[in-house]
Amino acid sequence: MQIITFLAFTALVAIISYVKSKKTNESTSDGYFLGGRSLTGVVIAGSLLLTNLSTEQIVGLNGSAFKDGILVMAWETLAAIAMVITAIFLLPRYLKGGLTTVPQFLERRYDKTTKTITSALFLSGYAIVLLPIVLYSGALAISNMFEIPELLGVSKNAALWITVWSIGIIGSIYAIFGGLKAVAVSDTINAVGLLIGGMLIPIFGLLAIGDGSIFNGISVLTESHPEKFKSMGGEDSSIPFATLFTGMMLVQLFYWGTNQAIIQRALGAKNLKEGQKGLLLASFIKVLGPLIVVLPGIIAYHMFNGQLDNPDEAYPMLVSKVLPTALVGFFAAVLFGAILSSFNSALNSSVTLFGVDIYKSHINKDADERTTVKAGKLFGVILAIISMCIAPLLIYAPDGLFAYLQEVNGIYSIPILTIIIVGYLTKYVPAIAAKIGIISGSALYIISQFIIKPYIVGKDDYPHFLHVMAILFVLNVLIMLLIGKYKPRKEAYVQEYTNQVEITPWKHVNNIGIAICVLVLGIYIYFA
Repeated sequence: MQIITFLAFTALVAIISYVKSKKTNESTSDGYFLGGRSLTGVVIAGSLLLTNLSTEQIVGLNGSAFKDGILVMAWETLAAIAMVITAIFLLPRYLKGGLTTVPQFLERRYDKTTKTITSALFLSGYAIVLLPIVLYSGALAISNMFEIPELLGVSKNAALWITVWSIGIIGSIYAIFGGLKAVAVSDTINAVGLLIGGMLIPIFGLLAIGDGSIFNGISVLTESHPEKFKSMGGEDSSIPFATLFTGMMLVQLFYWGTNQAIIQRALGAKNLKEGQKGLLLASFIKVLGPLIVVLPGIIAYHMFNGQLDNPDEAYPMLVSKVLPTALVGFFAAVLFGAILSSFNSALNSSVTLFGVDIYKSHINKDADERTTVKAGKLFGVILAIISMCIAPLLIYAPDGLFAYLQEVNGIYSIPILTIIIVGYLTKYVPAIAAKIGIISGSALYIISQFIIKPYIVGKDDYPHFLHVMAILFVLNVLIMLLIGKYKPRKEAYVQEYTNQVEITPWKHVNNIGIAICVLVLGIYIYFA
């Protein structure tokens, strides 16, 4: 029954996605990469949420909550503020320039080499970090929920490989052959299912520990583990309170404002108004995210007496224990949709980056749009295979899945954010400053976190990686500004309006944005 429900819901999503996207002309760059610039606010919000809210979030963040409690909600709630900033400051500038990819702006602001270096950093991050982690966390969840090792009579490791490749192949078909419109439509449907299914887990969990009462369950948790409900972490926690004002906001700004896999949804908006509506709707729902990606981890901590060898198994084990058998198939299908969403979204963005920023710019400058899309698809197949080979090896990742993801992402996130922010806020900083900023930012972070920290100073005595990110951000900004002062551009940079998208802002964007920021602040004060 579980498998039938799983297959039925998965097939329904695929059919609806095909019907809704078949009229889009995917032989053109805008059609394939941006869904024909036709996405509305609701579709953008759904796609943004599900692109982000996949198993690396649900499994990884609940695993972190199992260890550290509610303070890890910072990864969710502070995202809302970053999305507000993106809606008000960055998105109007992106759409004014008619961008398909974020690195396209860097070519106009600096030069083609800067764009290529940035695209290469994005692609290496997706291939080595993001795509494998999405596949690994998804395979871990599906394998545990359906008891794949017992079902197939194989070892846990073999089941992991089988599940990774199954998810990877299906996700590749969506992303490579369906284009952004198919990805966004399937995201929206699965987002509704994930919100419903995701809320069922803490509800059934609280009922289980509260003897049939949700409120009793909450009382049991807060009285038994008051330390798990402190929003401000100490210096020895995974998120010390001070990091909220340093690297945490920088990471959020990069992810929601400049990360191609995320911002591509907003770039596909039919106009600025719809793009801003989508970002703000997603940011409001993001504030409620801890109910899905933090609370279950604390419930699992209570239910399993804090005794799990691998905290990343807390969520799948909780689902298997508290969810009624009749709903397991539906929830597995929704979770499978979330896995596919993050995987195919990152893969679709990789195809876009390669096709537009590398193939068209350097390999075949005379390629027409159909040839560019075809080359991007071929690259996507190669990238998918590489990520499917790396993913099962992440079982050996130290310190938990989510912490590993965030720390390694710093190699490319902060350098890219630096040159984009400086690019928009200055007019005379030259291309050489961007090249030095992005290369030095990546190199210094690698030296800091993967040479000095483990082999010279020691992990316990070293600053938190979020503080390191902030220090390097400031350092790289200063380097770029100094270069701009002594070796400025000959002419000031002026962004041109391409008229590809209507950029009249939504009249309520500022008021709604302020209200969301106040709501986030209120949540922190309440749990302080």
